[in-house]
Amino acid sequence: MSWQEYVDSNLVGTGKVSKAAIFGLDGSCWAASKDLSIVQVDIQTLIAAFGNPNEIQAKGIHLDGKKYVHLRSDAKSIYGRLGSEGVTCVKTNQAVLIGLYADGMQAGTSTVVVEALGDYLSTRGY
Repeated sequence: MSWQEYVDSNLVGTGKVSKAAIFGLDGSCWAASKDLSIVQVDIQTLIAAFGNPNEIQAKGIHLDGKKYVHLRSDAKSIYGRLGSEGVTCVKTNQAVLIGLYADGMQAGTSTVVVEALGDYLSTRGY
């Protein structure tokens, strides 16, 4: 399966994630929803936040032209919210998965989808 298929089928295709992307830990984009725009500095900040979340705690998570409030994070996952929208970011061995959910979508079910794919990729060495 290609990286784009993971985004299109396993994330957005579930109906639980509105937009998604997979980035390498070096900041390179492996695959993304066509209508998703992420600036390189924002992905670098996000990747660094898995080790030290101070910047996103203070300044928020900037993705797709929006600023999400940092809810919580650990070495594997980062969660953010903006009104009824939000984001789940999951770090694997080689990548970061980003799953956005829109108004009307449930945060919990979106998170389960993104984390399940992250777990799957991690067990496969990615």
